[in-house]
This record gives sequence, structure tokens and C-alpha cells, in this order.
Amino acid sequence: MKKIVSVSLGSSKRDHKFEVNLLGEDFEISRIGTDGDYKKAELLLKELDGHVDAIGLGGIDIYLYSKNNRYVLKYGMMLKKVVEKTPVVDGSGLKNSLEKMVIEYLQQDSRFQFAGKNCLMVCAMDRFGMATSLVDAGCNMIFGDKIFALGIDQEINTLEELEREADKLLPEIAKLPISMIYPVGAKQDTYAELKEMHHKTYNWADIIAGDYHYIRRFLPQRIDGRDIITNTVTLSDIEVLCEKGARYLVTTTPELGGRSFGTNVLEATLLVILNKSWEEVTEKDYLDLIDKLQLTPRIVELNPQIKKAPIQI
Repeated sequence: MKKIVSVSLGSSKRDHKFEVNLLGEDFEISRIGTDGDYKKAELLLKELDGHVDAIGLGGIDIYLYSKNNRYVLKYGMMLKKVVEKTPVVDGSGLKNSLEKMVIEYLQQDSRFQFAGKNCLMVCAMDRFGMATSLVDAGCNMIFGDKIFALGIDQEINTLEELEREADKLLPEIAKLPISMIYPVGAKQDTYAELKEMHHKTYNWADIIAGDYHYIRRFLPQRIDGRDIITNTVTLSDIEVLCEKGARYLVTTTPELGGRSFGTNVLEATLLVILNKSWEEVTEKDYLDLIDKLQLTPRIVELNPQIKKAPIQI
């Protein structure tokens, strides 16, 4: 049996393990959270090295991409280098191809409409593929990178502006501890104090897209009639979104073992099936294998009858 482990800086409350057969091969896939403890993650990675088939890093990236450039995250790369034998991925190699495909897939579904809709991407600098596809689909965009990651009340509205800001900000952001820019540990289980800039963007949006931990961290009391396009959710997360009035939930990764995992988990699994090094795998390799496995986005009807309503502070 092939073993895939996601080592995450996120909350251990989100841990999960399951078994699945893919193309005739049995896989044991698990996620282990270290509650934001970087040293604990290092020790776990050393323990797993050479004893599992692939490792995914969760709650932190190794690389961030702008349209034309790649930036190495200092602390993500330090974790990767702890592992000497086992392949390590962070999901970034899969995100752009997979999430672009997801938006194209949803455009064929009559339940979803993109042209002319207001879409808030809470953070787009880590998923340019999704950002580009939403623009191509005709959405009016707010890219909330400065608002949600940096706490700066400045919207980004075009891909060109997003690209300029990415090339300006990412070289410095890449040097920071991930906890300064991303919810890790206990922050994944708690809500932040909402400011007007968060309320304003959620209120404007018909569609809320991007990393779930950013979305959840700043969720208002109600999000009536909004569609959510995101990645990693548990059953508890789905219940929260339903209670708050979300219309549909789409996860870019499929349901596996009763929940959707991060792209790092899926990328690690695909890498083992492809039997290639991370550096050798191409976008076409991933997309062809996803098609062969018949992996599709997870679509959950939460409150399809609820119409969009103003969000109260």
C-alpha cells in the first residue's frame, strides 16, 4: 500500500486518514496538523522521511508564482530541505492547472453563472490560474490579497494590477514566517474581528473564491446567496457555510474519504501514480491523470433557494 502524508502547520482538529484504491493501487492518505508549531513539523518530517511514498506540505507553500515569476518561500523551503529521501510537494505545481480547469468545468453547469457576477478572491497571488479563469469567464473582480493577507484596505481589480503587486510584494513576503500572512494553528479555528474592508468586500460579492482558511477567518454572520469556490473543507466547515446561508459550495479538489483535501495532498498522490520527480511533472501530466481518474470538483447544494441579501455588520 502506498502511503501519502500531509504535514500541515494548520490545526490538528482537522486531521483525517482514509484508504482509497486508484487505478488498481491501494493508498493510505492522511493529514497531520502541527498547530502552527514549526519545530514539531520539522521533527515529523524527519520521522516520515524514507518511510512514506510522498509528503505534502500544508499551511505553507514552498513556491509562490506571479504570472511570469516564481518566488521561493524561505520557511517553506527550509521544511522541504529537512526531507532527504521522500518526494515533498506543496500543491503549487497543481493549483494553476487544476483550478483553471475547475472554473471551465463549472461554466458548463447551468447552476452557475459567471458573466457579470461580482467575484471576491480573498487571495489570488497563490492561485493565478483560478484568477485568470474567473476573469476570462466575465466576472467583475476584487482580489483581496492586501485586505485579507496584509490587513491593508486596498482592492486589486485587474490581472495586470495583480501581476504588478505580486512582483512588488512577493519577494518580501517570501522571507516572512507564514504565521504573519496566513492563518495557521489556532487561527484556523477562530474568527478574526471584522473590519469595514472585510464587510464591504463580502457584501459586494456574489461569488467568494480562494483559500478556505482566509474565507473562514473573516466570515460574517450571514453570507446569504453567495457561492463559495475553495479547497480544503471538513464536514464541520460545510455545516458552518450552510448555517450562514451560502448557496453552493464548490471544492476544487474532489471528495476523498468524506472530505476535500488541500492541493498538496492531491499533488502528492498524483506524483506517486506518475512515478516521476516533482521537477519532471508537467501540467499536461497532471491534467491527463486527473481525466483518467475521472476526478471532478465537489459541488454541494447548501441553500440553493436563498437569494443574495445584504450582509449586516
